[in-house]
Formats: sequence, structure tokens, C-alpha cells
Amino acid sequence: MNLNIGNIGVWGFRHYEFLKQYHPPTVGVMRMNGTLEEYLKQVNQEATEMLETFVLQYAKSEGVTEALKRSDQLGWVQKMNSIRNRAEEVVLNEIIYR
Repeated sequence: MNLNIGNIGVWGFRHYEFLKQYHPPTVGVMRMNGTLEEYLKQVNQEATEMLETFVLQYAKSEGVTEALKRSDQLGWVQKMNSIRNRAEEVVLNEIIYR
């Protein structure tokens, strides 16, 4: 079975790589059952939604607004990069590496 990253998304692919390395029997069973690709698509969707939710929540709680973007673009970009990095860490730990 060839997995296409376009079908399973970036987060699905990261989880697949994790499973291949640390849980190869799980990958084998899911391949035999024909459930691997659908499972990885679901993981990708869940991770994407979690990331978006956390980015929005962090930005709101830290006052990173469109007004800040207009008045201090560099500051806004720095804050959003920090927020995105922290949100990605949560996604990796809560979904991808489980």
C-alpha cells in the first residue's frame, strides 16, 4: 500500500512515521484490515482542528489581534510564530505521538 501525503495530510503522515517506528505491528494489522489510510485521515483532521483551536485561543488570551498586526507587523509575526509553535507542540504530544 502506498500512502500519499496528499490523501492523509501532514499530521497523518507524521503519525504514520511514528507508528512505523514504534508500533510496526499496528501498521501491519491496519494495512491488512484496510483501515490505515482512513485512520490517518481522521488523525490529520483531528490534529488540524486542534491546532486551529489552540492558535485562536492563545492569540485571543495573549491579545494578538488584527489591530496589533496593523500597528506592529513584525511583533505580530513573532507572537503568532510563538503561538503556532506552542500549539504544534501540544498537537504532537496529544495526538501524533500517542
